[in-house]
Amino acid sequence: MIRSHWRGWHLVLFEDRGSPHTAEDSRELAVDLGIQIRLLPRATPELNAMDHLWRHVKRWALSDRPTQSIDMSADDACRYILEMSPRERLQKAGVFSAGFWLAG
Repeated sequence: MIRSHWRGWHLVLFEDRGSPHTAEDSRELAVDLGIQIRLLPRATPELNAMDHLWRHVKRWALSDRPTQSIDMSADDACRYILEMSPRERLQKAGVFSAGFWLAG
């Protein structure tokens, strides 16, 4: 999906060191698609924009009620994110912050 959307671009993904990102099959697929993977240092959630966005989603979309099921919570989280504008998503992820590490 990333490659089809950003056709013709040189892509570099910054990922945490979770097993889905370090698995051999994932790494091989990235190579086949011409996507470079850069792994973030361990224990540095402040560098991971998705962690900032997820923290916001947990606080505002999921924290006001008990989890009835994983599927319901996942649907609620996805709906909350999709209802944000693309700019809001980037803002909540901290990308527009003056201290964002990729800025500048």
